Amino acid sequence: MLLAQLLVSGIQTGLLYALTAAGFALIFGATRIFHFAHGAAYALAGYGFVFAVRAGWSWPLAALLATVLAVGFGLFMDAFVYRPIQRHTGSFFTVFVAAFGVVIVVQSGIEIGFGRAFVAVTSSLTRASAVLPGLYLARAFWIALGAAAVLFGALGLFLARTRTGIALRALAENPDLLRAYGLSARRLSALAFALGSALAVPGAVLGAATTGLSPSVASHVMLVSLAASVVGGIGSLRGAAAGGLVLGVAENLVVSVLDTQWSEAAGFVVLFAFILFRPRGIFGAALAR
Repeated sequence: MLLAQLLVSGIQTGLLYALTAAGFALIFGATRIFHFAHGAAYALAGYGFVFAVRAGWSWPLAALLATVLAVGFGLFMDAFVYRPIQRHTGSFFTVFVAAFGVVIVVQSGIEIGFGRAFVAVTSSLTRASAVLPGLYLARAFWIALGAAAVLFGALGLFLARTRTGIALRALAENPDLLRAYGLSARRLSALAFALGSALAVPGAVLGAATTGLSPSVASHVMLVSLAASVVGGIGSLRGAAAGGLVLGVAENLVVSVLDTQWSEAAGFVVLFAFILFRPRGIFGAALAR
């Protein structure tokens, strides 16, 4: 049953990776901006949640604060970092360096406020119960599964069935055409950053309640999001979801044959394999859809 237990744990991790990576894929697919600071939104949401719970807030209010922090950060990056750079025809490297600098600032601020050690909140979500002999499931698994199903379903319907969602998908292709139809490319870009950043919140909240958070989590989350996007297909939401699930399962299953320190490395072995043998990813899509 060890393999089954590791598989279940991998699915739980992969679902959270999938949501976070889908946020990055949505932003990139709609705006063509390499939002390297996406991991910082995750970190701010997670640490905001920890702060609120420690201050005595209820979990729903703490999760709301986490969402406000993540979405506010995404909107800030769009309006005050990326947009000024784009106005001056900044290169990809300029955008990357600016985002990297913001991540360093966020990480330093977290270290000042919370220290460099892991932080977490006391929770019963990690308390597991037996569903089969030798197989245990915690409440966190069902929450991750439910959150992924609801959010991916709602996002898929929004992008496919609503006028705003269709316009968001078209933003990267022809922003001038959107203006001709009376739609604002600037507002759609802000919407992409808001939605993409909000998708990082479930992983941040459950991460704070289960495995804990460290100041370096922003860099780790960004690397995982990028890896999942490459594995699934750059810019594809369903690709990011599939890629995140693959990486989460790979990280956990490798423990059955190797030491635990090889866990994170397993995901990047999968990434290198896709780069070498299927660089387009699982779905090979170029646009968020």
